[in-house]
Amino acid sequence: MSLINTQVKPFKATAYHGGKFIDLSEESLKGKWSVFVFYPADFTFVCPTELEDLADNYAEFQKLGVEVYGISTDTHFAHKAWHDTSDAIKKVNYPLIGDPTGLLSRNFQVMIEEEGLALRGTFVINPDGFIKVMEVHDNGIGRDATELLRKVKAAQYVASHPGEVCPAKWTEGAATLTPSLDLVGKI
Repeated sequence: MSLINTQVKPFKATAYHGGKFIDLSEESLKGKWSVFVFYPADFTFVCPTELEDLADNYAEFQKLGVEVYGISTDTHFAHKAWHDTSDAIKKVNYPLIGDPTGLLSRNFQVMIEEEGLALRGTFVINPDGFIKVMEVHDNGIGRDATELLRKVKAAQYVASHPGEVCPAKWTEGAATLTPSLDLVGKI
């Protein structure tokens, strides 16, 4: 069953953010767009490149009113230690959520049970707590923050323009489509 258009299940978690530990829940997401970026583990190889790419683009997400959350099955303590020791992770200014019980990873269907790690899962969540974008990668395939930004912009556009849809490769300001009988067979 797809998670698209389902509500984020209840959770409680601790994140490392801004030099301190903060408590988060599904209620923390309400009222703003959110992006959950699951990754396998701290102190690894592809993960810091992805989190650094998100950090380099974080201001753009913030301009869109979006909070980014990095999530792995490590603890919030491990996130702090990684932040303190990695030049790439020192750039991260968004919350890094610890999911040592795997609850969030299971709720978002990205848990690799036999490894206790998460797949590379990306989820865009609207201000009402509903999942609008979902993408899951094999752990050997890194993600691109600029493509995620494009998807967030498309999700926000569709949310604010009922009846319109964004075609392939849509970018902000480009033409959209209004599905109708007149368009059938003409695209």
